[in-house]
Amino acid sequence: MGDLINIQDFMRLDLRVGRIVDVRDHPNAAKLYLLDVDLGPELGRRQLVAGLKPYMPPEALKDTLIVVVTNLEPATLRGERSDGMLLAAQEGDKVVPLTVASPLAPGSKVR
Repeated sequence: MGDLINIQDFMRLDLRVGRIVDVRDHPNAAKLYLLDVDLGPELGRRQLVAGLKPYMPPEALKDTLIVVVTNLEPATLRGERSDGMLLAAQEGDKVVPLTVASPLAPGSKVR
């Protein structure tokens, strides 16, 4: 197990439901996608850079409800800005984004 954090540290994360609106190949990276994600009226749309290309085709991601860390400091990955991070799970060679089981509105808080 990694380092333990307290509940106050965890509560600093702003986790929201996002809907993937569009998926494009990253122009400068073979393993990355550019995702346009709708995070609801409060946060709007954001671009995320995600390393999911080796694991799933773009049509499998489009319209998926995912969990996004929205208050992560923006990062530039291979020349493209990423304004958040989707959460994903890995088991061996399989990587899948964490999804929402029931339909919820984009921007819904995850607690």
